[in-house]
Amino acid sequence: MARYVFLMYDAEDWYDTADAQSVADEMRLHEEFMEAVKAAGATVLGGEALERSSTASTVRKGSGEPLVTDGPFADTKEALGGFYVLDAPDLDVALRLATLCPAGNVEVRPIMDLPE
Repeated sequence: MARYVFLMYDAEDWYDTADAQSVADEMRLHEEFMEAVKAAGATVLGGEALERSSTASTVRKGSGEPLVTDGPFADTKEALGGFYVLDAPDLDVALRLATLCPAGNVEVRPIMDLPE
C-alpha cells in the first residue's frame, strides 16, 4: 500500500450562503466518499477541513530574514479547503477515488517515504 494526500481545492464563496442543510448535505457527500474508499480496499488515515484562506499566513524564505505575510501566497478563485491522507493499493486506485472526492479539484500526491 502507498500513501497519498488528496488536496481539495474549491471556491470559498460557498460558505457565504451555506445554511445548516447545505453543510449537512456536504458532510453526507464526504461520508459517502469515505465508504467508497473502504470499498476500494483503501483507508483514510486522516484529514481535516481548513479555515478560509483569508485566515492563512505565508512564510517566505530567501536571503535574509523570513518574511511573514497575511493570506495565501497567490490570488486564485479556488483555495485549499481541506485534505485527506489515504493508504491505497496503488496510484490507479487513488486517482479513481479522487474522482469521487466531493471537491471541485483534487490534487493527488504520493507521500514520500523517508528513512526513520
